[in-house]
Amino acid sequence: MPPDPSTPLVAQIRACTLCRDRFAATVTAHAPRPVVWFRPGARILVAGQAPGLRVHRSGRPFLDRSGDRLRDWMGIDADIFYDLDRIAILPTAFCWPGYDARGADLPPPPICWDSWHRQALDQIGPVRLRLIVGGYAIRRHLGDARPVTQVVAGWRDQAPGIVPLPHPSWRNTAWLRRNPWFETDLLPDLRRRIAAALDLGPGAA
Repeated sequence: MPPDPSTPLVAQIRACTLCRDRFAATVTAHAPRPVVWFRPGARILVAGQAPGLRVHRSGRPFLDRSGDRLRDWMGIDADIFYDLDRIAILPTAFCWPGYDARGADLPPPPICWDSWHRQALDQIGPVRLRLIVGGYAIRRHLGDARPVTQVVAGWRDQAPGIVPLPHPSWRNTAWLRRNPWFETDLLPDLRRRIAAALDLGPGAA
């Protein structure tokens, strides 16, 4: 089920229209629709970038092919992924930013991060594991402006409880082929950390 709308912060974010004029001026000319999926007590934080068009329409984060790939990377099914007591999903921007004139995704507006994220992180509280997904999220959460490949390749050097990941977009399939260590080395480690954070036994997911 979706987050409890009676939670004051969740209700405020879901009603946010700070980017109304910004979105109206895009090629897609869409209205804000913040996608909020967190509550206190989660064990894992999935820190992503921004919703895509399908998520904008559905109102559920990662309900698309990128989400299918991310859940496969994590080694869990959708029931676990969308369990708010287990996993909090927090993008750097809660709304779909829209497309530019070339049909490419616009970047997450900084105003969303500046307005909401400290409050959201404080409300979620301590988590056992943080997945930092995609370049925009890596720069925001880790303050690391290096190429994503370098940051992800050094995942073992991150602070305990943090795993940086590339965006699971299917546009990154060629990247995965060029970097086979991601599948052979990082993913088994990631799945072990996920299972430990969620207290999952073998085959539980």
